[in-house]
Amino acid sequence: MSIDSLSQHPAHPHFEVRDDCLLVGGQLLTDIAASLGRTPFYVYDRAVMTRCVQQLRAALAPAIKLHFAMKANPMPVVVRHMVSLVDGIDVASAGELQVALQAGAKPDTISFAGPGKTTRELESAAAAGIVVNLESEREMRALADIARQTGVSPRVAVRVNPDFELKTSGMKMGGGPRQFGIDAERVPAVLAELGGLPLDFRGFHIFAGSQNLRADAIVEAQSQCVELAVRLAAAAPAPVRLLNIGGGLGIPYFPGEKRVELSPVAANLAQLQRTVATRLPEAELTLELGRYLVGEAGLYVCRVIERKLSRGQVFLVTDGGLHQHLAASGNFGQVLRKNYPVLVGNKVRGVERETVSVVGPLCTPLDLLADRMEMARAEAGDLIVVLQSGAYGLTASPINFLSHPAPAEVLV
Repeated sequence: MSIDSLSQHPAHPHFEVRDDCLLVGGQLLTDIAASLGRTPFYVYDRAVMTRCVQQLRAALAPAIKLHFAMKANPMPVVVRHMVSLVDGIDVASAGELQVALQAGAKPDTISFAGPGKTTRELESAAAAGIVVNLESEREMRALADIARQTGVSPRVAVRVNPDFELKTSGMKMGGGPRQFGIDAERVPAVLAELGGLPLDFRGFHIFAGSQNLRADAIVEAQSQCVELAVRLAAAAPAPVRLLNIGGGLGIPYFPGEKRVELSPVAANLAQLQRTVATRLPEAELTLELGRYLVGEAGLYVCRVIERKLSRGQVFLVTDGGLHQHLAASGNFGQVLRKNYPVLVGNKVRGVERETVSVVGPLCTPLDLLADRMEMARAEAGDLIVVLQSGAYGLTASPINFLSHPAPAEVLV
């Protein structure tokens, strides 16, 4: 048996191949499919997640905390594994909060972000003792009412909508008019009001954007986040104990993209940590990351149902599609559609190669997993794999569209 690596492919260096079949968690993909007894499915490799966290920790100053944004992948066993690796969990709903608690996350390491928190969600957060990232004055006042009714002093941080953006980010979360956070220029007045309320002020959450592959842009945004926090701290009703500057680190999905160069980011964070230690001596500097920690660990696997030839173009019709992996179809934020890294999992190299389109079973031309992409020749029964699928996969997809069965999920 021969074993080789996919490391020469810039988008998926984490997996090996044995006798032309993908290995996941040391198991042949065909064996995983056989044990599940069905396709499609998502499979996540815990060793890849562990390695991503370890590599990041090795690069960062020890004092910097790592939090996992579980919206990237809220599968309970994945969250349980991440709880064992990181310093905290960020949730975006009461449902995610329940998963995080059941996964063993300690309440004082959980934060709750997202606009439009309901009164019931705020009550749950206050009762659990987690940090609520305030997205508006309404949330602040509602939590204060809960505090008066219950006698509990909820922990809060102010989410700041900064007056700058994370340049070249795949998704902008701050700067300009946003539904996220409180505009930086309004924060001093909010802090003045907060000081008179029965709330336990912890600090700031400042997040400019995500999915960025440029180290220089990340460095600039993180520096501005710390500078803004130091400036706003002058108006705070208590010392800043928490400074969450989000994440922003992306992973490569498409041809020509390269992995984030960690060295300059880590060097800058070390300097920022020294600044925080001097200017905000009680504050923990925290990075909150999602896809960077789990995105490369996941695969989406579906099976070829038939080969179809239409006017000279080969279509591989599969039992999976956009209803289970919206992002790979190009309908989850892409302006111009690009192919995710896709291969034939049981014929990774393949003696015979061809250019094909991979489509699903849905009655829409949008159901496209690969458009005119070169890969090994596949036949009915072969396994199609979409790599880089560990984040924003199943739960970011319209799984009820056309009422197909939900895919399986497994952590190996």
